[in-house]
Amino acid sequence: MWMNLSAAYGWWLLALVLIGAELMLPGFFMLWIGIAAAAVGVVLMVQPLLSFMVQMVLFTLLGLVSCFIYWRFVRHAIDEPSDQPRLNRRAEQHIGRRYVLETAIVNGQGKARVGDSLWLVEGPDLPVGTTVEVVAADGSTLKVQKGA
Repeated sequence: MWMNLSAAYGWWLLALVLIGAELMLPGFFMLWIGIAAAAVGVVLMVQPLLSFMVQMVLFTLLGLVSCFIYWRFVRHAIDEPSDQPRLNRRAEQHIGRRYVLETAIVNGQGKARVGDSLWLVEGPDLPVGTTVEVVAADGSTLKVQKGA
């Protein structure tokens, strides 16, 4: 009995290691394998006389089942399109907006006042004070054209 109880603790320790590894290297795979290891530990608490071979087969089956559950049900909930696709792409949020050039665009580069800050802009050479429209974003650089 004591030996099988320690086997349950071993499976739980493996589960903690796998879930901890998931925190370090996110990708959702090790999380589900860790859940399978924890489930084997629970089964050993209920049925402590399982041989090591049966434990390994059970771990393999539970790992496959948990990965299938992730693939079939959870992954789709995570990958749903956002109602705000540009939420973490701040420069892209400015596409279609108009701003006034703070410094002239010379050799394709200048700066425009966006709120209380200056943003680097790229586009055709234009003088200071020209209204420009943002047509694209490249990193934190706004691609502009002369606005109406």
